[in-house]
Formats: sequence, structure tokens, C-alpha cells
Amino acid sequence: MLHLLWSSSSRWRLAATGLALGAAVALAGCGKKQETAAVVGQVIAHVGPDDITQQEVDNELRLAKVPPDKRTDQVVKAILSRIVERKYLVQQALAAKLDREPTVHLDLMRAREQILAGAYVQRDLGAKVSGLSKNEVDGYIQAHPDRFAKRQLFQIEQISIPPQRDMQSLATATKDFKNLDQVEAKLNDIGVKFSRGTGTLDGATLPPEMLAALQKRKADDIFFIRSRNGGSFFKVVSVDDKPLAGEDASKFAKRELANEIAKKTAQDTYNAALATAKYEGDYGRIMTTAAPAAGAPAATEGEAQGEKPASEPEGAEKPEEQGAEKK
Repeated sequence: MLHLLWSSSSRWRLAATGLALGAAVALAGCGKKQETAAVVGQVIAHVGPDDITQQEVDNELRLAKVPPDKRTDQVVKAILSRIVERKYLVQQALAAKLDREPTVHLDLMRAREQILAGAYVQRDLGAKVSGLSKNEVDGYIQAHPDRFAKRQLFQIEQISIPPQRDMQSLATATKDFKNLDQVEAKLNDIGVKFSRGTGTLDGATLPPEMLAALQKRKADDIFFIRSRNGGSFFKVVSVDDKPLAGEDASKFAKRELANEIAKKTAQDTYNAALATAKYEGDYGRIMTTAAPAAGAPAATEGEAQGEKPASEPEGAEKPEEQGAEKK
């Protein structure tokens, strides 16, 4: 199969990050019962002065994505042991006055902000997506025939390679090749490891630019796609018409609409947030400076970009690049 990944341009990566952030937030409250509200729920265990409730165990199981039918005694024991250990460590940290250290305090504040922001985003997006009407879904299907009524599956033969130091030089060296045997011979000559096989590209999930390139291909065209895991040379060997209709089409259309809503909401929220901000000192200049040119250092992916709130269609492979290089 062709190992291709999609990089979302959405800005959201704000959902709670699970146990690590949960532990950070707990650090602000555990061991200080006199400063917090009374424990709510059935108490099932005690760790020194702190109580553990059934609700905490249930929430831990939720974060660990353990379905109800898999919550065996062994699983519950592991989860409860984790909570006990975390509360014990928090008590030790508080006894050592770590919560008073500036860096720890800032980390706690950041964790709280991320969890609250993520909860708001999820609720806001959930409300917007659940409000999608049948007319909106049907309209999306009609407006994108290549993804639905005229959907095509491209059967390909491909050669996959791991990441290379100079992928562009390799692409240039093979740009005039007309078949994969030539590519294989070149890779053997320069000592690049590779694997050769077959795969399927779903036209419904491809970026428009790449789909257009495949539809306009010539019989001897070889394509090259760079991905996070390396690169792939491939040739289309056949095309199957596979219309997407009925309930499957509606589900896919809803997911795509949800993605569009998420992107638009992210951009609107980002703009609104910046519009409300006021900066002091040199930060006013920094925040009004034009965006860096392509190739300049940027924020890390975890900070600046995010994941799509809706899952991708099962079995779909989405390319990281917006298009493919035709050889």
C-alpha cells in the first residue's frame, strides 16, 4: 500500500492531552482539601488525605478509551493503581513545594487553559456539526461529483523508499523515466533501499490538484509523492468507477463538511482572538510583522497545527502533499 499522510491546516490541537495534563491539573488540587470543594461522588479509595471517587475511575477509563465491555477487574486494577500512584506523587510534590516554583506554576496554568479551550472547541464544533441539515449534506454531494457520483479508484504499482537526505536530487535524477523498472534500477545503482508493491488511491480522498493530475495522465506517466515516511514512485495501472451513494455518501459528506467547519471555525477564532489582544512594548512590533517567508522556522507542529476533529473515512489514504510530481 502507498504510505501517504495528510497534514491538516487546521489550527486546533487543543483537546485535553489525557493523563499527563490530568496529572498536572491534579497537582494544583490534591493534598489541599481545605482549599478545594468537597469530593463529589462515591468514594472508593483513600490516598493519605485524598479520596478517590468512582467518577475519577470512570473518567480515567474514558480517557484511556476502554469500552464498557472491556472493563475487567484487571483493567480496573491497573487504572486505579495509576490514580493512586499519581495522587501519591502529587502529595510528594506539594510537600516539596514544587507548586511554588515559577515553571511548574506556569505549566499548571497552561494545562488548565488547554483543557478548557479544548472543551470549548469540542462543544462548539459538536453543536455546529450536529446542526447540519440534509439539504446541506445533499448539496455538498452534488457539488463534488468526483468524490461521489463520479468517484474513481486508481489501482497503482509503486516503489516506496525511506526518507532521503536529498529527495529533490533523486526526483530530478528520475524525472524522465517512463517505467518503474528504470526507477528500480536507479535505486539499486545508488544504494537506496526500497519496496515494490501495489495499492489503491481513492479519488474521493485525494486533493483536487492530485486528482486532476491523475485524470490527465498519459500511459507512460510515473508520479512521485513525498511523504513523512519517505517517498513513493507510482504508476496507475487501471481505474475502477466506484460511485459513492446512499448512506455511505451521506456519512462521508458529513465528515468532510465537519472538517470544513473545523477549519473555518479555527481561522475565525484565531482572527477574533488576535483582534481582542493588546500588546506591550516590543511585542506590538513583533505581532504586526509580516509572516515569515516560506522555509523560515515555524512553531512546532504540536503548537501551531492541529488534528481534524472528525475522523477520516475508513481505509482512505490522504497524501501529505497537495499534489504529485509527474515524472
